[in-house]
Amino acid sequence: MPKHGKRYVDAKKSLPTEPYEDVREALAKVKELARAKFDETIEVAVRLGVDPRHADQMVRGAVALPHGTGKPVRVIAFAKGEKAKEAQAAGADEVGAEELAKKIEDGWLEFDVAVATPDMMGTVGKLGRILGPRGLMPNPKSGTVTFDIGQAVKEIKAGKIEYRTDRAGIVHAPIGKASFTVEQLEENFRALMEALVRAKPAAAKGQYIRSVAVSSTMGPAVRIVPSRVTA
Repeated sequence: MPKHGKRYVDAKKSLPTEPYEDVREALAKVKELARAKFDETIEVAVRLGVDPRHADQMVRGAVALPHGTGKPVRVIAFAKGEKAKEAQAAGADEVGAEELAKKIEDGWLEFDVAVATPDMMGTVGKLGRILGPRGLMPNPKSGTVTFDIGQAVKEIKAGKIEYRTDRAGIVHAPIGKASFTVEQLEENFRALMEALVRAKPAAAKGQYIRSVAVSSTMGPAVRIVPSRVTA
């Protein structure tokens, strides 16, 4: 089991034993505890009342954060002709078709998000064993497979993020940087939570949002009362 440093242990001691009732107070505490020498990422972990082993309980989607993530996003686009020009004009870092797929097959993976037009999925599908395990495979549910590829690129560059439950039914998602104001973090947090509530599967039973915690890259988790996150 990893041993935490003195700074982390001291920070954890300053937390209350009970979860925060107020979202803004919790986010202010996370900012206060982000004491690393770099601009730490602020991340939310939400445990949902779903069983991801069942396809009808998988929670997956995308949401545009009002203030972005604070991190530059490298986007590549699989497209041809006018759609390729559209993606390029929207700011895609790399645009191509078969030649781009070959580049990835040869080991190039210097990007964060891949988008594609539907007619390119035959080519992109062959990259499944490479992109799938890394969470980089374009998917219609997250809006990364679309003929409106220029808009998709713009939204991702502006701060649109993907989310999905892991094997334990937990969604992990960034909502900004420690340098963001509490107000910016709260608006991003609320946008994410609203998206998760909208994505609730019909098959989910009982309490949907089981627990919520926010933390910085190097800081301890700050818990929030689940019933308060959508209030």
